[in-house]
Amino acid sequence: MELLIMAAGMGSRFGGLKQIEPVGPNGEFIIDYSIYDAKKAGFDKVVFIIKEENYEVFKETIGKRVEPHMKVEYVFQRMEDVPSFVKIPETRVKPWGTAQAIYEAKDKITGPFLVINADDFYGRESYFVARDFLKSNIENKFATIGYKVENTMTKFGSVKRGVIKVKDGNLLSITESRLEYVGDKIIAKALETNEEFEVSKDDLASMNMLTFDLSIFSFIERRMNEYFKENEDNLDKCEFLIPIELERAIEEGKTVKVLNTNAPWYGITYREDLDEVKDAINKMIEDGEYPSNLWE
Repeated sequence: MELLIMAAGMGSRFGGLKQIEPVGPNGEFIIDYSIYDAKKAGFDKVVFIIKEENYEVFKETIGKRVEPHMKVEYVFQRMEDVPSFVKIPETRVKPWGTAQAIYEAKDKITGPFLVINADDFYGRESYFVARDFLKSNIENKFATIGYKVENTMTKFGSVKRGVIKVKDGNLLSITESRLEYVGDKIIAKALETNEEFEVSKDDLASMNMLTFDLSIFSFIERRMNEYFKENEDNLDKCEFLIPIELERAIEEGKTVKVLNTNAPWYGITYREDLDEVKDAINKMIEDGEYPSNLWE
């Protein structure tokens, strides 16, 4: 089974790969723990989506640790990999978003696969949930792992989350929102409409942990043409995002399953989150879930 890791944004968010903060006792990054957990669940190949200019430092800091344990391939998210009619503005400085990132891997992925963000800690249980679904007899492999909103929050400020609605185990909608604790309540503000609504701690959020079959690539290719025509006046800022495209797929009649997990999720949205992530990983090492030196 194949794991696709979206890491093209790592350099821009962290000021270059060398400045990523280790979270493990021997310099391990969150991405190391993700790959370790995926391998435990039976994934045997990882494809990294990165910026081309980060290839050498990425390979030296992350790739070389993983290569002895899993098959590793790289693809680059390039600004110019868009339909030929798109006139890329000189003011455009960042990649086109997660849907285009996934599409870049079309020549490296050979079967049903799992997608994750590079800088999110998803918890080992989630990889087994994804593994079981990918190995099931269900032909359609479109799914999102649903995390309890409470398990994805930080006490240090607001976070962006895809709040999802579910019916009979199927995804109805994803509302990209900014969530924050207000007292003991979680208040969300939809990014597109600015509508405010309260979110239950047990409501689910999509954290870009997704499964697909190969049909996702033809879907994204078709949608990419439509998307860039729709956004021809907003090419300096628009983002071709996979949560929004999943909603479009549902509108077209595609079924997207929601796979539940009780796994803890950790991320570093704020500098203050770093110590909590380190403490959580150290506790898991003490409990024997991870070795102290992950890749020895």
